This record gives sequence, structure tokens and C-alpha cells, in this order.
Amino acid sequence: DSCLLNKTKPLMTEFSVKSTIISRYAFTTVSCRMLNRASEDQDIEFQMQIPAAAFITNFTMLIGDKVYQGEITEREKKSGDRVKEKRNKTTEENGEKGTEIFRASAVIPSKDKAAFFLSYEELLQRRLGKYEHSISVRPQQLSGRLSVDVNILESAGIASLEVLPLHNSRQRGSGRGEDDSGPPPSTVINQNETFANIIFKPTVVQQARIAQNGILGDFIIRYDVNREQSIGDIQVLNGYFVHYFAPKDLPPLPKNVVFVLDSSASMVGTKLRQTKDALFTILHDLRPQDHFSIIGFSNRIKVWKDHLISVTPDSIRDGKVYIHHMSPTGGTDINGALQRAIRLLNKYVAHSGIGDRSVSLIVFLTDGKPTVGETHTLKILNNTREAARGQVCIFTIGIGNDVDFRLLEKLSLENCGLTRRVHEEEDAGSQLIGFYDEIRTPLLSDIRIDYPPSSVVQATKTLFPNYFNGSEIIIAGKLVDRKLDHLHVEVTASNSKKFIILKTDVPVGPQKAGKDVTGSPRPGGDGEGDPNHIERLWSYLTTKELLSSWLQSDDEPEKERLRQRAQALAVSYRFLTPFTSMKLRGPVPRMDGLEEAHGMSAAMGPEPVVQSVRGAGTQPGPLLKKPYQPRIKISKTSVDGDPHFVVDFPLSRLTVCFNIDGQPGDILRLVSDHSDSGVTVNGELIGAPAPPNGHKKQRTYFRTITILINKPERSYLEITPSRVILDGGDRLVLPCNQSVVVGSRGLEVSVSANANVTVTIEGSIAFVILIHLYKKPAPFQRHHLGFYIANSEGLSSNCHGLLGQFLNQDARLTEDPAGPRQNLTHPLLLQAGEGPEAVLTVKGHQVPVVWKQRKIYNGEEQIDCWFARNNAAKLIDGEYKDYLASHPFDTGMTLGRGMSREL
Repeated sequence: DSCLLNKTKPLMTEFSVKSTIISRYAFTTVSCRMLNRASEDQDIEFQMQIPAAAFITNFTMLIGDKVYQGEITEREKKSGDRVKEKRNKTTEENGEKGTEIFRASAVIPSKDKAAFFLSYEELLQRRLGKYEHSISVRPQQLSGRLSVDVNILESAGIASLEVLPLHNSRQRGSGRGEDDSGPPPSTVINQNETFANIIFKPTVVQQARIAQNGILGDFIIRYDVNREQSIGDIQVLNGYFVHYFAPKDLPPLPKNVVFVLDSSASMVGTKLRQTKDALFTILHDLRPQDHFSIIGFSNRIKVWKDHLISVTPDSIRDGKVYIHHMSPTGGTDINGALQRAIRLLNKYVAHSGIGDRSVSLIVFLTDGKPTVGETHTLKILNNTREAARGQVCIFTIGIGNDVDFRLLEKLSLENCGLTRRVHEEEDAGSQLIGFYDEIRTPLLSDIRIDYPPSSVVQATKTLFPNYFNGSEIIIAGKLVDRKLDHLHVEVTASNSKKFIILKTDVPVGPQKAGKDVTGSPRPGGDGEGDPNHIERLWSYLTTKELLSSWLQSDDEPEKERLRQRAQALAVSYRFLTPFTSMKLRGPVPRMDGLEEAHGMSAAMGPEPVVQSVRGAGTQPGPLLKKPYQPRIKISKTSVDGDPHFVVDFPLSRLTVCFNIDGQPGDILRLVSDHSDSGVTVNGELIGAPAPPNGHKKQRTYFRTITILINKPERSYLEITPSRVILDGGDRLVLPCNQSVVVGSRGLEVSVSANANVTVTIEGSIAFVILIHLYKKPAPFQRHHLGFYIANSEGLSSNCHGLLGQFLNQDARLTEDPAGPRQNLTHPLLLQAGEGPEAVLTVKGHQVPVVWKQRKIYNGEEQIDCWFARNNAAKLIDGEYKDYLASHPFDTGMTLGRGMSREL
């Protein structure tokens, strides 16, 4: 979701999301890194969809070497911030259902980098028996490093967990994955009783198959926890508690329900048809003890029966016929329709005597604003509240873009209901059924939860009009005595048979901070390292309730008091709310280690077992010795180690070498021959600290070599020190610690266990990738790969890339140093590490070089070579940036005659 771009748009080198969910409370951090490859400064916009219920807690921008740190402050009436958070769901055309968009804009200097870090928190709500954690993955371009990493810790135990297919309610993605059932490709789930780790890390190829434009959709995890029946689950940490109450196995309460449907002219066509179909389904679901009626409204109010009808096969059939004959016409009298529905319910409850053992509901559906009768919003709200008197709960559904969503939200909020929004292009019918499913089984009404006032202070809301099966009641508060070992809890409520009271003393036990969380994106509210997730949950819930009371209040002095309390709490806990704003402070010079501080340290859990590579040598350093048995002759033309390049010119019996100092995460074009032989080889760098006392600031190695073969048929190869992925017709994953040969369609891949991988293409092109593994790597060492070109016959004369441009070329020394060659090994010359200087002519370039010795093939062969200094500036065509690929299978090449289009 991240950065919207232009022209040679800045390249997104990384888009990663890390979430830790502890006891339903989710901490999420999004990291997005960009590179401006253009020769001028560029404007960039970072945008991220976040769940509507979440609060943003932190935002940091790194532009080049400057840091801009977000700070949550009291919102002034006028704000000229550069960070705008769109908190208006009605006008935000891009927000998927139930999300809002955070935006920030910046200017990246030419050839510079930027990084954005956004953190937000949210309490997951239980719906239809599941918690749902949704992460928007919409980088808007393919990204070489894209990952979502979620840790879930639930001390009660995880009862069920599933990862859904990627969800795009608005199909802006340019394609769909082949398999739309089950988790998205590359998802890995590790879990035990109380912990789960979910990682989604699609390669560029996998991303492209889902959506070429990088709009992958929502990555959704659904789970539920084990529950002790009775009074619920109480968790305590450092003086704060949370109480989860979700009883089941109770007989359902009877429902008195009036369906109120907008049949104005704007509902014509699909909307009305889908709504009618959904209502047919819902009527069949009503239980024999339920009572119902139906109202259609436009500028007139049309009531099916002027009283509630009991559920029988005949009454359901008659109701369906009545709905079937509804036709769209006229305006929208919202006030009149609600008044009529409330009167029907109040009359039925008054005469039936079933009042406190049943639940009265209105399901209200509209696609418009009030245009007929009472059209003033405040009056409609007051009229409705006075008529319903807290005895009728109103559940509202708004369809499309013309609806007055704020009105519907307040109608539900003030009358113990819920509200849902259905986008114009979504299936209104399935949304309506899903919404009804949440309220189809009321189990309790008039719930009150009490704790002793001497033990508990500042508890969140403790009165709840209804409890529906599959949902959950959550209360949080502060404990007066931190050493308390038991908490007395009383629950009173009505169910279908009687008035029920549950009383119990819940053991709270010794609780220590950090016993089940080792990290999160931010320091805690109490300023003691790790956050107290229960304290943050309490502050989140309290802030939400204050906002909700503020929204409902019509009394100005009370409204101002609520605003001040909500604002003070939000500033103290760093929540971005309607009463707080985010100021960017900066720039300050970047400190080393800052980037790491923003990555969220994951909560601990079972580590996937990494098979250790067998081999001798315990001290850090030496590579695992392995028999070096090339199946085919290897030439010296290669790149290996901390990328050291070697180019062999066999005709003139000259060898030239050079180094390239890249940045970790850079993807270098090694061989680019896409338009002719159809072969592309790219290598991705990883970083490591420099060895002590060296001249380098850091080391870089090739961690991944990717090969795209376009002829005779397209195949993708991705090679790392641990595995080879071959994606042609079928996807094969070959571990590098087992010897194997596979081949098809002119391509042969041979793995020699923990030694090398040989790739042969149609017998005329061969590459050997050496695998370098360390038994106990020193800090500056990384498992990495070396890339050797064994046979280049099949590559064309247009071939380019850091190595490819020298194939089929020749070179000559124009100023041979004095004296015969054999003197070059004179010990005095070797002490400086470099020999005499000369000028090399290659491809028309005049290149100053010095004589040097270099080891290749795992240090098993020493070669003499002419070394081109300064990152080979005079030797290679163009400059370093011209060899940066935008993703591992990028085939575009800006240099050379064989220019080809991007993949």
C-alpha cells in the first residue's frame, strides 16, 4: 500500500509488515524502503490502508541520512502538518471496506534512499466465533523483498487458525492467483498450543502471478482461542487486568425483529435484487420462537402487517411474496420508517409480556440520505432515541457511496446496535447475510458485570444490552492492589428462561511483565522497556469508549469534558485520534542502529529447525572443505566472495578483475541476453559488517542468484545457499544438501550436495554456482554463492550485464610494463599486494590497471589478473546504477545494443 509513484518511479526495495498479537491485542509495524534511481529529486507518497478500528502510534521517515520522527500531540484547530491521516471513510475512495488510509509525502533526492516506518495497534473483535487480523499488502509495484510476519501469543491456547486467500473487495489487481482457496502461495504456518507464527514471503514471480501491479490485497488471519466456560478468562499484568467473557451452550433468546428496507428509486436493479435474495435466506433462518415483520419505505411507509407475526412455514412464505413484489420508486423517509418499526416492536412487547426474555431488533437497510419527511439528522437521532428508549437495538447497513454513513453509525451507536458499510461494487446480499449471522443468535440480554470497587478502578464499560453467540464482551481496568491474588466477579443477565447470576473468585496469580512477550514495536506506556499489552489494551478500549460517548453526546459542556479526557489519554499513550495530530520533528542526523530499532523484535516461539551443515572446523572462519569436482570445465569468468569479479579473455590470454561495492538489497544484472538467447542472470546482495581492522565499511555477498530462461520455454530459477527453486511447468524445490539432477525442455539443473549447482541450457550455455557455507560464521561472514560462467557459446554478441558485456570480446595491453612477465612474481613487488601498472584496451575503453593475484574456486586456485580500480568505472559500460535490477527476474537492460523490454 505503500508508495504511489511516477515516471522512472522510485523503486521499492522492501515492503515488510510485522505483527505481534498478544491476547487479541495487535501491534503492527510496516516498513517500506524506496530508492530514487532518477537523476532528479522525486516526490513520493507513502500510503497504507489500516483497519478502521486501529490507532496509529508511530511514524518515522528516513530520507537519505536524515530522520523525521512523528510525535503525537494535542490537535489544534488549524494544522499544517505534512502527515495527513484520512479519517473520513465516506470520502476516501481507495479504502477497502472497514479501512482507512494513512498518507505521508516526501521528496527523495536523486540517487538516494528513503524508508518509512508506520506502527499501529488494535484490539481484535470476535465476530462469528473468530478473531480476524487483516494486513493490507498493496505496495503498488512488485517488490524484491516483500514479507508479512505475524506472531500470535494466546495463553488460553489457540483453538483454530486459518489463513484466508488474499482478498481484494475491489478487483483492482490485474490478475488472480491460480488457486483461490487456502492460504496465498509461500505462506508458512508454525504453531503449538499457545503460539503461532505465520510468514507470507512471495517471490517476485509469485507476486506477479497474483497481481502485476503490486496490489495483492488483504492478507487475513482468522483464529479463535480455547475458553473455560462460566465466567470467562481474566488476565492480569503489572496492575492492569482484562476480562474476556464469551459464554456459549446457552439456549437462544427469542428475537422480535423488523426488517426495514429502502425501496426508493435509487435501489433499482442489482442492489434491490441482491437484498431481496438475502432476505429470503434470512427469513428461512428465523427460529420458531421468533416474531417478525417487514417494512418497505420510500416517500411512503409500506408495512406488511401492522403487528409482529410468529414464524411458521406459511408466514415465511407470505413474507417472501411481499418482499418479491416490492418495487423501487420515490424518495427516502428514514425517520418515518424507523418510527413505524419501533412502534410495532414496542406494541408487541407490551402485549406479549415476553419483554425481558426476548431481544427486539431492527435490521435497517438503505442506500441514501433522508430526503422525505424529517431530513434533519439531529432530529432523526433524537426522535429515534426517544422512541426506542434503549429497548430496541438498531442494526444499520449502508449500501454504496451516496449513503449518510455518519447518520447510520450514530443510529446504531445510540441504540445498542452495529453498523456495516457495503461498497457499491460488492455483493450486498452476501454482506447482509454475514451481518445478520452476527445477530441471529442472542444468548443473553441486559448483561452487567461487577467487580468490588475496593479492588478495581477505571474499568471500561460494564453494561451490555445484548450478547450474541460468536461475539465477545471485553472489559479492562486497573487493580487497586497489585499483589491481589483473587478477583471477585459477578455477572448478572437475562437468558431465555430466567434471570441468571454468576459469582466467582478468579485467581489472578503472580504476574510479571514480559513473561509472554519479548518485544513489540514500541516502548510501553509505563516507560519500562517492553509494553504492558494489557495496559495498552485498557488505554485503547478507554479511548474508544470516550470517543464513542463524545460522538453521542449533545450536551456541549459534557462533550468538551469527554474530548479533554480522550485527548489526554491519547497523547499519553501515543494514539492518533480525531483529538490528536501527528507532527513530524526533524530532521535529525541518523544514528547507526536506528533502522534496527524500528523493526519489531518478534515475540518468542518455536523456531523452525535449521539443519546444521555437517563438516569439520569449529573456529569461525574457514569454509567447509568439500571435494571440488566440476562436472564440466569452469572458466575463470566469475563473481564470487565480497563481490570480486573476474573476466577471462582466452584469445589474448589475459585475465581482468574488478570489485563492485554495492549496497545490501541491491540486485545486480550479471548476464542480460533476454532478447536474443532469452537468458537473464541477476544476483541479490546481502550485507555483513566489515572484518575488524579492515579498510571496508561493510561487506556484501551474493545470497540469491536468479536465472530467467525464456527459450525454448519460460523457466525461473532461484538459487540460495540452502535451496534451488525451479519454476517451469511445475514448481520444484530442491534442497542444496542433497545431490540430485533434474532436467526438462532443454534445461538441466544438477545439485552437488553443499558444493555447487550447475545449470545447463540447451547444451550451449552453462553456469556453475558455488555454495559457500560456514560451520560457525564469524560476524562478518554469511553463507553465500559464487557465480561462474562455464560455457557462453549460446549467449549472443548483444549480451550485456556486469559479466555478460565481456563475453565474446577481446582485450589487449597497450602499455606493457618493463621487463618480462616472469619478474612479476618478484617478492618485493608482492609485498604491496599490487604489481606494476599498465593500460588495458577493451571494447574501445582505455583502462588503467595494476597487476594482482586473486584466489578463486573457494581459494583453491590462484590466478594472475589485471585489476581495474574505482569500482571498474572505466572498464564497464555506463555506471553502477545502470546495473541495478528492480526485482530478481527483471530482464530490462538500459545499456548495450540488445535492449529489451521489461518483463
